Amino acid sequence: MSIRIKMASFCGVAVLSLAFAGHCLAAPTPFTDLQDIKEKEKICALQQKGYVKGVADGIYAPNNAIITAESIQLIVNALELNLDAVRFFKEPKATDCCQKADNNAWYADALITAAVNGIEFSSNIDPDQQCTREEFTYYLIKAMEKQNNLPMINIVPVDIADQEQMSAVYSGAVQRALAYGVTQLDESNKFNPKADISRAEAAEQIYNALEYIKAVPAQL
Repeated sequence: MSIRIKMASFCGVAVLSLAFAGHCLAAPTPFTDLQDIKEKEKICALQQKGYVKGVADGIYAPNNAIITAESIQLIVNALELNLDAVRFFKEPKATDCCQKADNNAWYADALITAAVNGIEFSSNIDPDQQCTREEFTYYLIKAMEKQNNLPMINIVPVDIADQEQMSAVYSGAVQRALAYGVTQLDESNKFNPKADISRAEAAEQIYNALEYIKAVPAQL
């Protein structure tokens, strides 16, 4: 088996990276607070793969808003990103890629892993701030496209009723997310870009993204 070696840059820190494989842990106690949640089956499927965790044993808190650090951790988990075969020339710190990060926080490794693997997020993000729907969709779409080398597709932009509320930097990713079937507009054709994304909505986008990746072969 050939080993692919590549050089990557981590916020000014050079790293030597080997091709690596992902892994996940066994699912914990099934969630008990999803009875009336439409995303229940998708959340449970992700839990069984070890991609999502609850806020407590058996509690997912689907309607709670998700913070930026949780969003990035979720994407890292779902895309099975890791640093297993990365040798750093100096010890990386979360603050190398995120100025407001805490290097001792629970999310520090996820930020480092995301940055090394090319997930695009601003160095000015606040890991503890609630994540909006447009932000999460952008992080997820950019990550899934990069990690899976997805083929370019021609899309006809969807008429989004609240397009004027969306930040220009996120607009293209949102349009592609709609085309991929990762997310959808509401009954009023609104995306609600500035609304906080819930834990249930985030899980649904992750599930839909993984289904799209399975269905569409990557470009070689």
